[in-house]
Amino acid sequence: MKNYVLLFVSVLTLSFNSCTTMKDTTKTADLYNTTWELEYITGPRIAFEGLYPDKKPFLKFDESAGQVFGNAGCNGYSAPYTLKGKKLSFGEQGPATLMFCEGGGEQTFLQTIKKINGYAIDKDGKLNLMMDEIPMMRFKKVAK
Repeated sequence: MKNYVLLFVSVLTLSFNSCTTMKDTTKTADLYNTTWELEYITGPRIAFEGLYPDKKPFLKFDESAGQVFGNAGCNGYSAPYTLKGKKLSFGEQGPATLMFCEGGGEQTFLQTIKKINGYAIDKDGKLNLMMDEIPMMRFKKVAK
């Protein structure tokens, strides 16, 4: 009887663990030739639409140049990146336009992206930028 209870508890524990684990279908090639539009960012206590009232941030990875290009919600964004397996980090932002931005979203984006140290592409094909296994930013594929 003890063996059956132990087996039941083991199976139950494994099933709960598999439900809470983010399925990682990461393939490096999935990062490239895609425009990634931000749909979630952690931290701010303001609604996502309030952070980015006019334009959502987006990223595009250039494999040959080792650069990421896009928009931080108002101004252009470009920076070098380092990719090793599932580890991803961004260097200092390059020159950008200096437009006035409402909503505070651009600063939230720039502060958050500096904390990123990994990535995963989930079962839905969404790019999750991670800080120590915690999703900080989530992007969806868009046609641009």
